[in-house]
Amino acid sequence: MKIHEYQAKQLFAAAGVPIPRGVVVRSPEEASAAFAELGTPVSVVKSQIHAGGRGKGRFKEHPEQAGVVLVKSAEDAAANASRMLGSTLVTIQTGDEGKQVNTLYVEQGLAIARELYMAIVVDREVGRPVIIASAEGGMAIEELAHEHPEKIIREHYDPAIGLQAYQVRKLSAALGFDAAAQKSAHVFLPKICDFFVKNDCSMLEINPLIVTQDGQLFALDAKVTFDDNALFRHKNFDELRDESEEDPAEIRAHAAGLSYVKLDGQIGCLVNGAGLAMSTMDIIKLHGGEPANFLDVGGGANVDQVTEAFRIILADPNVKAILVNIFGGIMKCDTIVEALLTAYDKIGITVPLVVRLEGTNVKIAREMLQASGKQIITADDLTDAAKKVVATLGA
Repeated sequence: MKIHEYQAKQLFAAAGVPIPRGVVVRSPEEASAAFAELGTPVSVVKSQIHAGGRGKGRFKEHPEQAGVVLVKSAEDAAANASRMLGSTLVTIQTGDEGKQVNTLYVEQGLAIARELYMAIVVDREVGRPVIIASAEGGMAIEELAHEHPEKIIREHYDPAIGLQAYQVRKLSAALGFDAAAQKSAHVFLPKICDFFVKNDCSMLEINPLIVTQDGQLFALDAKVTFDDNALFRHKNFDELRDESEEDPAEIRAHAAGLSYVKLDGQIGCLVNGAGLAMSTMDIIKLHGGEPANFLDVGGGANVDQVTEAFRIILADPNVKAILVNIFGGIMKCDTIVEALLTAYDKIGITVPLVVRLEGTNVKIAREMLQASGKQIITADDLTDAAKKVVATLGA
């Protein structure tokens, strides 16, 4: 689950992580009032969308307008807000379609001495969070990582005890902090690492992390993604969800208890198990096809969930064929076939449907498919299924 910059900063502030003062606005009048409230000679008006690259982004309706701008008066803040609100911002991460901006964040300007980069993710190879940092932050961090990977610093830490003082000193030295910045880092870095763990984040990025002229560290930006599997521990996060930033099909799938991610291909996938779903997509590509989605119905899907899964897949106009790949374990193969046939009758599937089954009661399930009289293509194994579903596209 992703949240907006202003929401992440509100959570940062509650955790004691230093941030600049800012005001959330949704109209030009509010932007003008926010500038006056902050009372600084310069403020920054920031578009709030779930995508990076906003500073370099441009609006479709106003190509001269950037997604993040400096303003020096209340009138300037209002004028920029008028152009930004309701317009479509295109960045390197949104694709050509862009995203509509409905909210802005007006933030105080600070006397910046340095801009750095910092992120925290989970390193699954070692089972610990890892800080990723660079002394060269800002909008060119992607190019830096590609062209000069040696300038990227990594430091793992134990989530049970947090970032230790010796690690702060190590990072401070690597980032070239002076005495004042190092003192600030001993507050900032442990707090942000603690925030990552306590809030079950899967990704946290601050770009830029700034050092002010008096040596204080501030999170000038904030991108936070929470682990969906841990949201049951954070009921208060539900109010942070912005469904206008999410794919409607993914929202629909979430409501039905399904895991769904839309992709760009033509072959819809209905699979039970995340690992099996990934393998299914891989083998489709291996045999010349392109998956249209990741869809995991889980180990205990019922008729209603399977029916909804088919509806979600078929709602994508790009889908020209469907591959169902089921391994019967907790859910028996005959149970999934019963649900599949019921869904078939309810929906009226009009694209080629290939079904591969394996596991508990697979013989009974295959007999049910054969006796159904429906136009369903059966497959002996996953390779056979992939070849057959790809072949239907050329029919």
